[in-house]
Amino acid sequence: MENNKTTRTWLNNFGLNHPLVIAGPCSAETEEQVLKIAHGLKNSNATILRAGIWKPRTRPGNFEGVGSIGLKWLQKAKQETELLTATEVANKDHVKLALEHDIDILWIGARTTVNPFIVQEIADTLEGTDKIVLVKNPINPDLSLWLGAIERLHSKNIKNLGAIHRGFSSYEKTRYRNNPEWQIAIELQNRLPNLPLILDPSHIAGCRDIIFELCQTALDLNYDGLMIETHHNPDNAWSDAKQQITPSSLIKITTDLKVRKATNNEANFRNSLDMLRTQINLIDSKLIETIGERMKIAKKIGALKKEKNVAILQNNRWNEILEKIVIEGKQNNLSEEFILKIFKAIHQESINQQINLH
Repeated sequence: MENNKTTRTWLNNFGLNHPLVIAGPCSAETEEQVLKIAHGLKNSNATILRAGIWKPRTRPGNFEGVGSIGLKWLQKAKQETELLTATEVANKDHVKLALEHDIDILWIGARTTVNPFIVQEIADTLEGTDKIVLVKNPINPDLSLWLGAIERLHSKNIKNLGAIHRGFSSYEKTRYRNNPEWQIAIELQNRLPNLPLILDPSHIAGCRDIIFELCQTALDLNYDGLMIETHHNPDNAWSDAKQQITPSSLIKITTDLKVRKATNNEANFRNSLDMLRTQINLIDSKLIETIGERMKIAKKIGALKKEKNVAILQNNRWNEILEKIVIEGKQNNLSEEFILKIFKAIHQESINQQINLH
């Protein structure tokens, strides 16, 4: 479907002069809550009200959603506010119920995207639908799984497709709940340039403090929209309280975001340049994080050497590293001179870190 241009039509049909905004609570809790949030969003840039009806949870015992009764609350919210409605579907039964209640947009969650069997069942149930179907990236950083889910839906003549980037799980603790791994979403854009791409900053952040920063990065990377969890009383939300914001905060965020619009060749050039520079900034940050992790390991090695009274500089080991990285550098079109300069500097910093332990 790489050359299929019909996928973008549904987004263009909204006729918006700003990125698409999908907003609403992580979970529908009560009818009153859903309606209150919907009315709070009515005067914002949000076009679509989202709410989780069925909540797949990592461990049992947590709130798992109100079930199909919540679909009626979404219907009522649409009647009162004219916002379109969206919810997550995790199996064919969810799909059937959502269609019966005329939900406008269905999304497939990260835990479902990893399972081709369930994705295929959902695709079979939705075959030929004109509903908008959005696919979240899988939990693990696997572009093929993400592409595969989209392709299964497209093969069933579902043309109104889009992707949601919600970040990827990692065993290592970082500042994010789910690591963005921007390069995977960028590669998805390269593979499917006509597929609308939407950021879910709430699940990447895990807290409300960095949602604006993530949204701005997404717009700098030419994303088409944002899905932001919004609640009238976030601190008392029944699920994911820390990552939800109020409707008024959403309005401020969308007002403060800088959207770059292409109106002529010069603007196209500037937009392309800004997007590429943003990609470089993200890679630079990743490089610094990786080097920082390397130095932590170097310090652990230094501590072991100190304990065993072993010399810091081990020439055999250093020569092995140099030989290996020169070969890998050439495989990546990097000159030997450049690679040696970088790794000699890294090696010197590693030695300095270990010396400071002695």
